[in-house]
Amino acid sequence: MNEYTYAILFGVIVGTLARILMLKTDYRQYPTYLHGKIIHASLGFIAASLGAIAVPALIEKEYTAVTLLTVAATQFRDVRNMERNTLAEIDPLELVPRGRAYIEGIAISFESRNYLCIFSAFISTILFIYFDLSIALAGGIGSILLSLRLMSGSTIKDIADIEYTPLKFDGAGLYVDNIYIMNIGIKERQEEILKYGAGFIIHPKNRNVVQTLANLGQRQAMLHDVSVSLGIFRDSGTPALTPLIKRDLDDGRIGMFILPQNRDIDLAIKIIGAVPVLESAIRMPTESKSYHETRDE
Repeated sequence: MNEYTYAILFGVIVGTLARILMLKTDYRQYPTYLHGKIIHASLGFIAASLGAIAVPALIEKEYTAVTLLTVAATQFRDVRNMERNTLAEIDPLELVPRGRAYIEGIAISFESRNYLCIFSAFISTILFIYFDLSIALAGGIGSILLSLRLMSGSTIKDIADIEYTPLKFDGAGLYVDNIYIMNIGIKERQEEILKYGAGFIIHPKNRNVVQTLANLGQRQAMLHDVSVSLGIFRDSGTPALTPLIKRDLDDGRIGMFILPQNRDIDLAIKIIGAVPVLESAIRMPTESKSYHETRDE
């Protein structure tokens, strides 16, 4: 038996376990149970194998074997494309679509988690070879915890405060507080909206958040998650019952109008707060050099 066999096996187990722990079917129901999980668990096993095998290859100075990592990077980019294409195909069938920005964020996260598997397997294998099993086990657990930490980004509750606000009509105009949402002229639709609808105001915590929440992709992601979690009082062909989200142009506040089947306001606030902040939506104008130069003047 090769002297590195147990080390490679240990690294593969740790890396695969890391991917399984990162693989979670939540309220978004993606990846699907069971076939979607099998696909991603298998890819995690492949990624862990590559990370574990790379260590003995480097020790034995078989540098050509490390080029497999380059091939793996190409294959995992295809994973991103697969996820993007799958979600883009089914998105038009949603009553409230995810939107392109949310789909791209999900696709990127699935690719990056395979790299975290490689990292966990790589670290665990090194520690197993150069130290004893207890240290390797501690390092493996630490790498898994670090991977779980890296896969979780900030959420809306971290960057904004959320407040419930009753809906109101001014003539045919629907408002959340003083934020205009849309025009509803049919009396029956107005009654349905007041009966089943709910309004929320999202207050940005700083100047950067104002620009982040202005992103249309971020706003669509919020509408999608709330509608999936609480249900939605609408069907196809009813544009007046479409959830919308608009911003106050003066102060950057966001007004959200939804039609939840489950009218639990506290739960709705928690769900809005748990929506991930999309990487493509993050803006930091106060970090720019020109911004500080203007302030200094």
